[in-house]
Amino acid sequence: MMIPVTSFAGKTVAVFGLGGSGLASCHALKAGGAEVIAADDNAENVAKAAQAGFITADLRSVSWSNFAALVLAPGVPLTHPVPHWSVLKAREAGVEVIGDIELFCRERRRHAPDAPFVAITGTNGKSTTTALIAHLTKVAGYDTQMGGNIGTAILSLEPPRMGRVHVIEMSSYQIDLTPSLDPSVGILLNVSEDHIDRHGTIEHYAAVKERLVAGVQAGGTSIVGVDDGWCRDIADRLDRAGKNVVRISVRNPLASGIHVEHGTIVRTSGGARSAVATLGGIGSLRGLHNAQNAACAAAAALAMGISLDMLQNGLRSFPGLAHRMEQVGRRGNVLFVNDSKGTNADATAHALSSFADIFWIAGGKPKAGGIAGLTGYFPRIRKAYLIGEAAQEFSGTLGPVAHEISQTLDLAVEHAARDAEASGLADVVVLLSPACASFDQYRNFEIRGTKFRELVQALPGVKPVV
Repeated sequence: MMIPVTSFAGKTVAVFGLGGSGLASCHALKAGGAEVIAADDNAENVAKAAQAGFITADLRSVSWSNFAALVLAPGVPLTHPVPHWSVLKAREAGVEVIGDIELFCRERRRHAPDAPFVAITGTNGKSTTTALIAHLTKVAGYDTQMGGNIGTAILSLEPPRMGRVHVIEMSSYQIDLTPSLDPSVGILLNVSEDHIDRHGTIEHYAAVKERLVAGVQAGGTSIVGVDDGWCRDIADRLDRAGKNVVRISVRNPLASGIHVEHGTIVRTSGGARSAVATLGGIGSLRGLHNAQNAACAAAAALAMGISLDMLQNGLRSFPGLAHRMEQVGRRGNVLFVNDSKGTNADATAHALSSFADIFWIAGGKPKAGGIAGLTGYFPRIRKAYLIGEAAQEFSGTLGPVAHEISQTLDLAVEHAARDAEASGLADVVVLLSPACASFDQYRNFEIRGTKFRELVQALPGVKPVV
């Protein structure tokens, strides 16, 4: 699978940053008839590109006069804290700096400008919303291609064509490198302070996010979550610019838009209101944060003409994402939930707010501030099981809340399962949501979550959640 990039046929393009998306860009440009010069600060990545048959060079010592573009990997600084040296070289030579999603946009405009293209961004919830929209479009019978920031490089997907939808998660870095971004449906979930090291100020960060919904093509739909001030202002600006804006709220009813009320997604327009779908009993979409993800996904489905029945079926059958509030098993009255992606207190707050009686496994490599911001959720915790480097610090913060220092995940799972079952509570959860990075004991949060899943599934009597 690949999208050949024909817009640079017969031209020379420099590609800097040869990880997954960079190498995919090299292959796609070459397949479309471009000559590629590949480069990276990492010698190992350069060797891989050379092995794959690409010309490699140190871009510091070549002439830039023949380059039609510099394709930059999103992990390479474009503006802050300082532009990467390759960006400065490109600017000096008057060479445009773009990313792989810009290449996709140009191909779509050339070959299938009406093919559906859904782009999703936001500080939180992007991956779940992207996966949910991809699931809904599959259920509705679309040939669905999902990628971007969620995993598969966009140019490694199948090419745009009618009947095929591209559902693409975009980080602010990727938006920054996509000057002609023009999805048919654009979604901005929320904006809160993040990645300021790469954008300088929150104002610049919010302005970058805004470009995704501001660029929606004529006749398309801009979907904006309006539960934060940044996004409310953005929605108002889009209105004034004549865009078709659908506002989303999970906190307040809206006079016009889509909001969530007592677990029901409701659409309002011109004084009329109608139920779109219900979220009650859908474990993979539990919690207020997932209600926002679901409401935005529902708005996208409606914009694409997906029926209400199809939408409800799709929401009900959504399995959720691995390591994000993933229901990995049940034993009697005890539900086991893997939220290993909860690598900081803000992310863990979403998980703790979703359950009433929690046997909580937390700890790892601590982040600044620890779990001091979670004290409002402590009444929900029946007992905590602390692992890794953060165990002593978290023990101090928990104070009178029942807890033990388990040190390892193996012991924490064993003890939490035993105590949860013995509690006699009707609806109880053993929740791994560490509020910490994994690097003290595991290489990444996925490996930590996989270990949790394996430990739970090895417990006698645990059944998968259907």
